[in-house]
Amino acid sequence: MKFKYRIRDKDGRETEGEREATDRFALARELRAEGQMVILAQPIQKGIRSFLGKFTLGSVKMRDKIVFASNLSAMVSAGLSLSRALSVMARQTANKKFKAVIEGLEELLAKGDSLASALGVYPDIFPPAFTAMVSAGEESGKLPQSLQVVADQLMKSYDLRRKVRGAMIYPAIIIVVIIAIGILMMIFLVPNLTAIFKELNAELPLSTRIVIGVSDFLSQHTFIFLGGLLAFIIGVIYFFKSSRGKLTLDYLTTHLPLIKPIVFKVNSAVTMRTLSSLISSGVGMVEALSITGRVIQNHYYNDILAEGGAAVAKGKPLSAVFKLHEKLYPVLVGEIVEV
Repeated sequence: MKFKYRIRDKDGRETEGEREATDRFALARELRAEGQMVILAQPIQKGIRSFLGKFTLGSVKMRDKIVFASNLSAMVSAGLSLSRALSVMARQTANKKFKAVIEGLEELLAKGDSLASALGVYPDIFPPAFTAMVSAGEESGKLPQSLQVVADQLMKSYDLRRKVRGAMIYPAIIIVVIIAIGILMMIFLVPNLTAIFKELNAELPLSTRIVIGVSDFLSQHTFIFLGGLLAFIIGVIYFFKSSRGKLTLDYLTTHLPLIKPIVFKVNSAVTMRTLSSLISSGVGMVEALSITGRVIQNHYYNDILAEGGAAVAKGKPLSAVFKLHEKLYPVLVGEIVEV
């Protein structure tokens, strides 16, 4: 089987590549034997298998990860070995995909891998901050405390995400309802008005003729319109998943009047919370800034955090970088970091 991987060398440089291996565990062992740290290892699937693979085993929810980190912390604190604790959680979880992941972690630990390196084999399940805090906990001998910090961090992120969704769901529903009502009016109501205008034989303004033309098209080609609308939505979704689409989405979310304030506040909160958790777990400032940039996944904020990492590496204060970018980070962020 062919795998796509991303690795980091001793100098911190990240590279990507593809390689044949019997499974992802064998690939991880080969790369580590070459002195590389595995960040990503995913099988390459093509055609219908790639499409169906997204739906066969379901997904791992945030709640599952929170319970995993919290329970693993409690069991390790109680004196259970990591292997034994993972075996217990694999039997308890009802999520088939997460059960397979936990069993994979247990297998890697049995082969001598650390928990952090095992988590790194599943980057789509365990985010970079999760792996980094576990690695710091293993190196400092405070793994239970680091796992509890991870659980707390995930719970705060989960609560923040839920609040943001709650704030956005009402306007989203209103917009969808307005669009639906407009389409229904074009299909059922406007044709009746059009008949009245034709009986009056009156000359209509351009805007009215455009509305009538759109209504005639929708009423006569309803299924074509719905099919085209569905294709447009799918195309937009796939576009935003591409590299250029992500750049476009980052620009829109940081410039649209109604969305911009929410994005600024959410990203500022995530930045401070992630940095706090990583640093308190023993992760170095430069690495913490790099990990936080990958957690946020917005190239504008990534650039600022990368600039901050470079400044800190040169002995400059991080607060100075945040103060230079007050459009994306509020003034309060720079003041707090300076203190």
